[in-house]
Amino acid sequence: MIRSMTGFAGNEIDAGGFMLGWELRSVNHRYLDIFMRLPEQFRSLEPAIRTLIGNRLKRGKVECSLFCRAVGGEEPEIRINHSLVRNVLAAASEIETIMPTRSAFSALEILKWPGVQLKVEIDWSPLEVRVLGSLEAALTTLTAVREREGAQLAAMIRERCRSMRQHVKHAREGMPDILRTVRTRLEKRIAELVNDPDYDRFEQEIVYLMQKMDVDEELDRLETHIDEVDSVLTQNGAVGRRLDFLMQEMNREANTLGSKSADSRTTRLSVELKVLIEQMREQVQNIE
Repeated sequence: MIRSMTGFAGNEIDAGGFMLGWELRSVNHRYLDIFMRLPEQFRSLEPAIRTLIGNRLKRGKVECSLFCRAVGGEEPEIRINHSLVRNVLAAASEIETIMPTRSAFSALEILKWPGVQLKVEIDWSPLEVRVLGSLEAALTTLTAVREREGAQLAAMIRERCRSMRQHVKHAREGMPDILRTVRTRLEKRIAELVNDPDYDRFEQEIVYLMQKMDVDEELDRLETHIDEVDSVLTQNGAVGRRLDFLMQEMNREANTLGSKSADSRTTRLSVELKVLIEQMREQVQNIE
């Protein structure tokens, strides 16, 4: 299934007193480029996160942000380093013996002393599985979003391909008339300029000119490229680069049609084809 490279998805879970949540954003990029914002306690998960994303997405710039906040009404526990407090009090008492005047200090001031409050260590390892599971859910949502947009892009490209087929068909049907028109115009011009034209030489030049104007090969290649685009749109996986290559090839054939043109109808055909190809190319740039 065709996927776009743009999308947004989020996922939140309540994980035993903590709310965990992911936000994923993806935009166009030539390769897969992953940018992460992770809380410090989950930095060790970065390799696993990159692996999960790489297994699901092949192209695009992906920004993924993880947040973790405590929930519930319980106040955080305060633990005291009793040994350090005793040392601080002993040092303060010793200093007071050599001070000219005593200076009272409060327990709150002692509490602010560096290291007196012990940091409560939390074992985050049980939450790591939940974090990765939440990421999987967010990636599933993001993939679905990209697939929906990809389906719209594929429909638009198929519509442009149908229009191109019609233009190619009209070009084939109109070429004999274009060649007759060019021949008639040249015959009339020569008759105006030359009293006794050499028609044998004229026929040779007409054959040479018709060969230069022949666009059957270009039309055949265009139809082949259109068929290939239709085929690629039915494939799974990352096909954006292949489609981009096909756009370049089709544009080359459309340019050749224009360069061989000796009639306004062929020129208009070339322009119309290039407009359709450019419209498709803009959308292909967004396909994974």
